[in-house]
Amino acid sequence: MGREVLRTVWQAEDMLLAGAVDIRGEGQDVSTLLGSGKTGILLVSELEQVLQETRPDVMVDFTTPTAVLANIKTALKNKVCPVVGTTGISKIDIPEINEIAKREKLGCIIAPNFALGALLMMHFAAQAAKYFPQVEIIEMHHHQKLDAPSGTALKTAEIIQEQKSNFEPGLNQEIENLPGSRGGLFDDSIRIHSVRLPGLVAHQEVIFGGPGQVLTIRHDSFSRESFMPGVLMAIRQVIHLKGVLYGLENILFEQP
Repeated sequence: MGREVLRTVWQAEDMLLAGAVDIRGEGQDVSTLLGSGKTGILLVSELEQVLQETRPDVMVDFTTPTAVLANIKTALKNKVCPVVGTTGISKIDIPEINEIAKREKLGCIIAPNFALGALLMMHFAAQAAKYFPQVEIIEMHHHQKLDAPSGTALKTAEIIQEQKSNFEPGLNQEIENLPGSRGGLFDDSIRIHSVRLPGLVAHQEVIFGGPGQVLTIRHDSFSRESFMPGVLMAIRQVIHLKGVLYGLENILFEQP
């Protein structure tokens, strides 16, 4: 994702790539990641060093659940707006981030998914939730994804739950011959199943069941390029915000 963001920002006519951070490859010109000629921008391993030297407007973070909170706080401390695609941020951390961002009068966008099709999938699922008694979510990602379930699956469950709070998780007398085989239970009502395999990128099905029928809403990202229009949208919008905006749909569905 970092490489794809580098290429996308580098090619955007209304943006300048200020710097790049990675714990590996320090001192290398980012051209090795872009596949272009020399840029003069070198990889640095320390985020705060880059922020203080380049003074960017926005930081885009695709790192790990263990690093992301510290990165957000570092950006805000240095008067930089974070755009965060790293999943695994605890919901209890968001109010703290929001408080810091508002104090610094900065915007911060945290998005479980930047693919516009995935946002539409969640939007359509929220509408379908009003009419079906049961729903389950199957999310499938590449085998190197660290967190499960995905942030997108959790966000989908939250959005569905906002529309209808009385989903039935299944038969009360279910017997799991293999513990966990029925997936994780979100808020005691929505089952989420996670698949991790090589060859996958990011895929999700929301399956609604009712008398005599099933409705499946599915989204597939076959390459990381699918997330870039949403990343660009977030970069352009975050500088106009104050505080945390959680979920890119809050911008997408307000667009004229």
